Amino acid sequence: MASAKPAYIEIAERKQKALAAAIPSEWRLPAHLIPEGMLSPAESITKGPKDYGRISVMDIPRTCGILTPTELDITEQYDVRRLLNAMGGGKLKAEDVIRSFCKRAAVAHQLTRCITEPLFDRALRRAKELDDRFKRSGRPIGPLHGLPVSVKDTFCIKGVDTSIGLSALAFKPAAKNADLVDLLESLGAVIIAKTNIPQTLATLDSCNHLFGRTLNPLNRQWTAGGSTGGEGALVAMRGSMVGFGTDIGGSIRIPAMCQGLYGFKPSDGRVPYGGQEGGQIEGKGRISIQPVAGPLARSVADIAAVMAEIVPRAELFGEDCIPGYWPTPSVPTSLTTPRNFTVGILKTDGLVTPLPPITRILDEVAARLRRTPGVEVVDLPLPKVLPKCQALAGRLMGIDGGSHMLDLIESMGEPLTPWLEGRMKRGKALTIQQLAQLQAQRAQVEKEMLKMWTLSSPSRTRQIDAIICPVAPHPVPQMDRYNAVGYTSTFVLLDYPAGVVPVRVFAESDLELGREMKDPVLGSWDKANRQLWDEKTVDRRVYLDSPLSVQVVTPKQHDYELYQAMELIDRAVQGQEGQTPAKL
Repeated sequence: MASAKPAYIEIAERKQKALAAAIPSEWRLPAHLIPEGMLSPAESITKGPKDYGRISVMDIPRTCGILTPTELDITEQYDVRRLLNAMGGGKLKAEDVIRSFCKRAAVAHQLTRCITEPLFDRALRRAKELDDRFKRSGRPIGPLHGLPVSVKDTFCIKGVDTSIGLSALAFKPAAKNADLVDLLESLGAVIIAKTNIPQTLATLDSCNHLFGRTLNPLNRQWTAGGSTGGEGALVAMRGSMVGFGTDIGGSIRIPAMCQGLYGFKPSDGRVPYGGQEGGQIEGKGRISIQPVAGPLARSVADIAAVMAEIVPRAELFGEDCIPGYWPTPSVPTSLTTPRNFTVGILKTDGLVTPLPPITRILDEVAARLRRTPGVEVVDLPLPKVLPKCQALAGRLMGIDGGSHMLDLIESMGEPLTPWLEGRMKRGKALTIQQLAQLQAQRAQVEKEMLKMWTLSSPSRTRQIDAIICPVAPHPVPQMDRYNAVGYTSTFVLLDYPAGVVPVRVFAESDLELGREMKDPVLGSWDKANRQLWDEKTVDRRVYLDSPLSVQVVTPKQHDYELYQAMELIDRAVQGQEGQTPAKL
C-alpha cells in the first residue's frame, strides 16, 4: 500500500491551484511563449542553473499580446509622479491603471514565479472605488491615489494568507493588516500582489516548497536574490510601480543588486514594520537586531516619491516609528552648503576582498564623482572594527537558536530546501547575560564606527557625507551561490540607512580571462568568494550583462540625505559626465 503524501506536499498543491485560479484565463500565456525549463514549483527547488539556460524574459510582456498598446504605455511610459499626476488630473482612471499592472504582474509571475498571493480582484474593486470617489469629489483620494504597489509576503493583509512559504502557515488568513499596509492604503495606493521569499527568510535565493523558486527575469541562471526576491522580479518586469520589502541582512538591497533596481533600506523607525509574519517568536526584533521595511523601485525619483509620503506619517501608524521629515518636491534638493559634498570610498570590509569587477566599478564611480562640481571624493581607511560586524550581526540574528522556525517547518514534515540542508540546525537560545554581552559589543562597535564619518589631517578636518562601498564582493551569481552577506548586514547592525544604485552591466572587458587574483586569502568567507572568480570553478562568462551596482550609506537617521546622495551618484554614473553607461 502506497504511503500517503507528506502534509506539506498536499498543502503546496492546494496553494498552487488557488494561485493559478486567481489568474484569469485571458491573462495566461500560451505554452509556446513560456521558455523551456519553466519547471514545476517542486522541481524548481532541486534544479540548478543548467536547467534554465541563459534566457531573459524581459521582453515577453510587451510582445505576448496580452497587454493592449494602451496598457503597455501605462506600464512602461510613466514614473511614479507622472502616473499620479495623470490619475489626479483625470487623464487616466485608477481602474485602467490597476488592470494594466495586474495583467503585467500575472505575465511576470508565469515567467518568474514571483507572486505568492495575487490580489487582482481586490485591487480592481479598490481602484473602482477610488474612481467613483474621484468622480464625486473631483479630487484624488490621497497623495498616492491609484498607485499600484506590491508587498513582500511577510506583510499581513486582512483576509489573505501570510504563509511566508511555509505549509504550516498556509490557509490561515490574517486577521488584520500590517501597519505599512494600512498606511499605504490610507494614502490611496493599491496593493496588487504579495511576493515570494525563501524558506526561513534566511537565504539569499527566494526558494520554498510552497511556491517554488523565483527566477531572475534578466537571466534565469542568476539568483533573484533574497529574501525580497519576488518583489525584485515583479518590479524589474514592471508588474508593480514600487515594491516593499524588509531588510535584516540585505534583503532589500540584494534583490535590487541582482535585478538592476534601486533599493532603499531606511533607518529603524522610518517605515512601519509591525504586523508582519516572520516565523519568529514575537518580539524578537526588539531584543536582537532590528529589521526594517523599505522600497524597491526603478529610479531614485520613484523611491523619493513614496518615501516623501510615508516618512512624515509613519509615527501615526506604527508604534515602532519616530517623527520624520522628508521635504516636499518644491523644496530644493541641490547642494547649497558652501563646503563640498564629501563622498568616502570604502573598498573592502576587511573580511572578504571584492572580486576585480567590483573594485573596478567602485573606481569608475569615484572617477565620475571627481568630475562632478561640488563633490570631493576621498578613499577611506578600513575601520578596525568593521571586520567584526558580520559575525556580530549573525549572532544577533540567531539569538533564539532557530527553534520556532524549525518547529513550524517540521510540523508538516517539510524538509529544508537543498541549500539550507546542513547549514541550518537547531541552536541553543542565548541567556540574558549572553545577549547583554552581544549588545554591549554592538554598542562599542557603533561607537568606534562613528570615527569613520570624520577624516582629520594636519591641514583640515572633513566630514564624510556619504560612503560608497560594494553591495557584495562579487557580481550577480548563479542561483544558490551568493556569498558574504557582511557588506549588507553590517549596516543593519549599525542602523545606517543604505541604498543600491545600478551603474552599468558586466562587459567583456570585465572578464579578465586568464588572470587570477593574487591577494592573500583572508579566511573561509574570502576563500569561498574566490571560487566565484576562479576559472577552475566558474565560467566567468556567466556574469556577462549582469547588473553592476554600488551601495550608498549615510549616518544613522540621515535618510533624506541618503536619497540626496543616491540621486547625486545616479546622475553622475548615468552619463552626465563622460561616456553614457550601458543600460539594463
